[in-house]
Amino acid sequence: MRLNSAKSTEITFTNCKRKHAVGLPPQIPDIRRVTIIKMLGVTMTNHLSAGEHVRGVIGKCAQSLHALKLLRQHGMSEDSLRHVYKAVVLSKLLYASPAWWGFTNAADKQRLEASVRRAIWLGLYTADDPKPSQLAVDMDDNLFANILSSPCFAQISPRQN
Repeated sequence: MRLNSAKSTEITFTNCKRKHAVGLPPQIPDIRRVTIIKMLGVTMTNHLSAGEHVRGVIGKCAQSLHALKLLRQHGMSEDSLRHVYKAVVLSKLLYASPAWWGFTNAADKQRLEASVRRAIWLGLYTADDPKPSQLAVDMDDNLFANILSSPCFAQISPRQN
């Protein structure tokens, strides 16, 4: 039986800071080896970096900002524009952030902050609203609180001696 190589890919995560190179395992026939993979909408590199993901999302959000400017020109209210920004652009910027935020570097975080500063400058977000870093922390906290309060988690008990 042949595997469908269009759907089967392999990525080997490596530590780029390691001084000694680790040899990769032999490649599996009919499975394409990649250095960047997109999983459930999140792009990761083989060095566990989310930089490609951040750049891609910011590019898509810039297109959405352009659409919001056009909506403003066609008479949409400022309040509605702010709601659309939060619902569309901000949610796109932070989609699945608990999965990738820890793999961003300072430059990636600055790019995200700059994207939101542009929205503030355009009047689509206020300076008093939470910054992406705070929203990511809040989303992380919310995820873990939901896990801890889950009935499935409550059924797991420590081993009795």
